[in-house]
Amino acid sequence: MRPETAIVETHGKYKIHTQHYRNPAANKTIILVNGSLATTAFFAQTLRFLQPRFNVVLYDQPYAGQSKVHNRHEQPIRKEDEAEILLELIEHFRVNHLMSFSWGGAAAMLALAQRPWRIEKAVISSFAARLNQPMRDYLERALGVLLAHDGDNVGRLINDTIGKHLPPLFKRFNQRHISSLADHEYLQMYCHVREVLTQDIQGYLACAEAIDIPLLFVNGERDEYTTVADARLFAGHARQCQFRTIGTAGHFLDMEHKTAWSDTRQALLGFLQPAMATSAYPRNEHCYPFVDRRATQRIAS
Repeated sequence: MRPETAIVETHGKYKIHTQHYRNPAANKTIILVNGSLATTAFFAQTLRFLQPRFNVVLYDQPYAGQSKVHNRHEQPIRKEDEAEILLELIEHFRVNHLMSFSWGGAAAMLALAQRPWRIEKAVISSFAARLNQPMRDYLERALGVLLAHDGDNVGRLINDTIGKHLPPLFKRFNQRHISSLADHEYLQMYCHVREVLTQDIQGYLACAEAIDIPLLFVNGERDEYTTVADARLFAGHARQCQFRTIGTAGHFLDMEHKTAWSDTRQALLGFLQPAMATSAYPRNEHCYPFVDRRATQRIAS
């Protein structure tokens, strides 16, 4: 099913490209929040198991994907801006659930800490409560190549670190995408990285304490950058939280192989729709054809 596309103005100045996958049988809507530099195409695999159950909203940040031609890129945006954009989209699309990936967890937790009344549950995937040494090493290496706008080496670095468990075809498309970004996108990611390296992690723990809805943290067992143990540090701060580990998966979870896709599907649906999670696939929910060329583009974290 093709999505309804629209440009939604938010924050008084940003124009956001959105994709709304409507499901006539669904009574809940979920919005998916990208990681840094990723676009709506990143969630192609996740969409396969969510769209048969929910209305699904995808969007590109102002600096990326199909949003960037509609915006002026005079200066990088902050995670607080991304949180405000998310809050406005939640209202615009009457969203009930939220799922974030990687850096998208920063904006998601900031937004959720403001207790948007429509949101009932949220999934935070590949995000952790502290910056461990492997992640710090990766980010410090990224600073130089991002500042130099060296797209080839940015792509190689991502594929060799957080993307190390991706299939070869995904890595090739990722390399092609990352190496051809606009200058403002490298600058935006540079600012993201610098912010992560200098931020006070207590801020995210404080966000967790302010969130009053059920949260599910999902991490890959093989992800050494946002580890299961580091995600579980949220347990002492979030009021209602659950944790799921995707065995044999790394940072990119359902994109890495069929078993990881199936396990991620089960974890998310078991949390969002526990009564239906183990039921048979709906008639329009096909078994997983793992390598989909639409899903191998724009997958950076």
